[in-house]
Amino acid sequence: MTDAARLEPAFLPVPATRWRYSAPSNLARDTEIAVEWPVNIRYGSVPYAVMMATPLDLEDFVTGFSLTEGIIAGPGEIRGIRIVDEAEAITVEIDLTPDRFRKHLGRIRRLSGRTSCGVCGVEDAADLPRSNAPVRAPRKAVSAGAVAAAVAHLRRHQPLHAVTRSVHGAVWCDLDGVIQEAREDVGRHNALDKLVGAVLRSGRDVREGFVVVTSRASYEMVEKTAILGAAALVSISAPTSLAVARARAAGLILVSVAREDGCEVFSGQLTA
Repeated sequence: MTDAARLEPAFLPVPATRWRYSAPSNLARDTEIAVEWPVNIRYGSVPYAVMMATPLDLEDFVTGFSLTEGIIAGPGEIRGIRIVDEAEAITVEIDLTPDRFRKHLGRIRRLSGRTSCGVCGVEDAADLPRSNAPVRAPRKAVSAGAVAAAVAHLRRHQPLHAVTRSVHGAVWCDLDGVIQEAREDVGRHNALDKLVGAVLRSGRDVREGFVVVTSRASYEMVEKTAILGAAALVSISAPTSLAVARARAAGLILVSVAREDGCEVFSGQLTA
């Protein structure tokens, strides 16, 4: 399938008028915008969440979402995924193993939000999702050169953003900075969940690579990366205070304000 065909459900043309402030003229034209659509997530027949997402790579999305929400411990606990495209929403039904489904029913909660932030719907701060174990060190350290290489090639792996100019991206890089997986979505948390799911389903060793996101590094983005077990999180924008604190507590390398010519390291260390 070509990139254009794969991306087709994710954007649509809409009439718009383009203005130029410097000249008293305007131009009517169609412009492509990203699709944002309700996605009903169900485990078995039990509703869990309604997320606003881009209808692309949904198998990856619900796999990553299930892990970062603490519903599964690994992709082997998902027996199947069924996607039903309905008139006003997309329903994704996840078939869990019997033992995992019983555990899920014991802790089920409802949440409804614009993106899978990992915090929406939590009633007590003690219930916030947290990775339990420190991030394990990879076989070799994450280098500044690897970060620079990943950032330099990031745009090439954002085909939907190139069309719509509005979606977030998340990529998985090996320890040399070569991008291996890339996912996009209108929601930054969704994009990262899609990437988490893609990495899990690919069978890659999660310790042998790092994550780059086109957004800021928030608490939830750090937590999702730590739950995955990646070596580092690199963000194009700056981090929040809780993101830095959580990264340090988890032993996760946190690199932000990443550009081709430099970056800022807030947690852990890069090698030269």
